[in-house]
Amino acid sequence: MIAILLAAGYATRLYPLTIDRPKSLLPLGKRLIIDYIMDSVDKIPEITKVALITNSKFYPHFSEWADSQNREGKAPIIVLDDGTTDDSNKRGAIGDIIYTIDELNIDDDLCILAGDNIFTYNINNMYDFFREKNAPTLIAINVPEKEQRQKLAVAVIDEDGRILDMEEKPSEPKSEWGIYATYFYGRDILPLFNEYIADGGSPDAPGNFPAWLYKRMPIYAFKGDGECIDIGTVENYEKTCKKYEEN
Repeated sequence: MIAILLAAGYATRLYPLTIDRPKSLLPLGKRLIIDYIMDSVDKIPEITKVALITNSKFYPHFSEWADSQNREGKAPIIVLDDGTTDDSNKRGAIGDIIYTIDELNIDDDLCILAGDNIFTYNINNMYDFFREKNAPTLIAINVPEKEQRQKLAVAVIDEDGRILDMEEKPSEPKSEWGIYATYFYGRDILPLFNEYIADGGSPDAPGNFPAWLYKRMPIYAFKGDGECIDIGTVENYEKTCKKYEEN
């Protein structure tokens, strides 16, 4: 299994903090945002390689970070430059997934994560659920606030965890289950990313792909018992820093 970390965004809503530094490498307590994500990635037993996909602007930053990591006994980190320079020519999350698959000739199961979302749910339990279902698996978090759900992909899920309906950023959410950017896909799903694009799918938000996929095959959502924090604004970042200041 290959882990893909999506870190090619420019985080313009966090300016001036991210003008010259990627969001994933912002400090959070005594560590960096990405360090917390890697803690979870490193607990997945089948991960053999971590591919971090970023842009040309921040490629040197991530390369320096990767070189500084002690990966003895852990999956190696490969940093990829997607060749983009700003929001005007970015590939989008799904575009970056396809680029990574092609660039590394990947023919393995995938674990795909946003490279800048802090989460507290147990990714190992999600991984076990993925193996049990042997089908594409997403993370679902209960989000009571309608305004917050309108910013997410929202899914209707049956008792077995199968997704019955899914919509990216709905104006009228049909459930309280928000879908965040942690995904497990089997290797058989990889060709379908290109099929999705050929079918007119948007290359941007990664939730658009499973919203297309569930209509074609069974896909499942693991109901996580924690939270996921998408640090999108300076105020939100400062608030999150206070939570982690002792870590």
